[in-house]
Amino acid sequence: MSALVDSAPGYRARHTLPLRVEALRQLKRRRTLVMAAVLAALPLILIAAFAIGGTPDGRDNGRVTLMDTATASGANFAATCLFVSAGFLLVVPVALFHGDTVASEASWSSLRYLLAAPVPRARLLWSKLAVALGFSAAAMVLLPLVALIAGTVAYGWGPLELPTGGSLGTGDTVPRLALVVGFIFVSQLVTAGLAFWLSTKTDAPLGAVGGAVGLTIIGNVLDAVTALGGWRDVLPAHWQFAWIDALQPQLEWSGMVKGASVSVTYALVLFALAFRNFSRKDIVS
Repeated sequence: MSALVDSAPGYRARHTLPLRVEALRQLKRRRTLVMAAVLAALPLILIAAFAIGGTPDGRDNGRVTLMDTATASGANFAATCLFVSAGFLLVVPVALFHGDTVASEASWSSLRYLLAAPVPRARLLWSKLAVALGFSAAAMVLLPLVALIAGTVAYGWGPLELPTGGSLGTGDTVPRLALVVGFIFVSQLVTAGLAFWLSTKTDAPLGAVGGAVGLTIIGNVLDAVTALGGWRDVLPAHWQFAWIDALQPQLEWSGMVKGASVSVTYALVLFALAFRNFSRKDIVS
């Protein structure tokens, strides 16, 4: 590296592959635009479904769920969209943006040219990881934002009615929804870590994305096995809906704190494995 600096006085490793360049490259990708369109379309599809099928109501059987209050207000509709999408739909963009990072460059045979630019391996990974996290966060925000706007137009603005009874004042609604979005993003860091690590292990983007989604689904299945007892507490999937505690009259933090701790721990280990693997990998594509 010192020889490189001597021969190229203007060279600075931290200036290679700027984040804005990587972000622009990813923004122009067709899969990014398609994913954004799918997320933005979901609230409109649900509004059409409610218009055709009628207002949901579970009060006849004595049980009221978040879905049953979906048309009470724009805030309720946004919360419902998060509820129906957090388990799977929001997993896909996270896996896509992280699993397609290194593997896509390898599949295009452009990875070795990037490193020969020269972009240090750690710098390349940090740039791609930062952009992938940013795009994933944008996906998490896009869905509820569109849902809140569309729901307000369709059902009006008002307090967030709670399935357990009572409601949140309009002043508390947006901060609570923001907290929900933040927790969902943190809980998806495990999928991000899996996809990013797999992306450094394979030259097939579909394999990295599919592998991360598949492992996430396996985690959900294992969490459904009640015979595991307390072992389920170490599964990220066990805490993925802990954000429901944020939609209570009295905000309860314990479940979200435990879930966030589990997710961040797994994610840090997986990100570290990705950097370790890529630093030792023989780049031939």
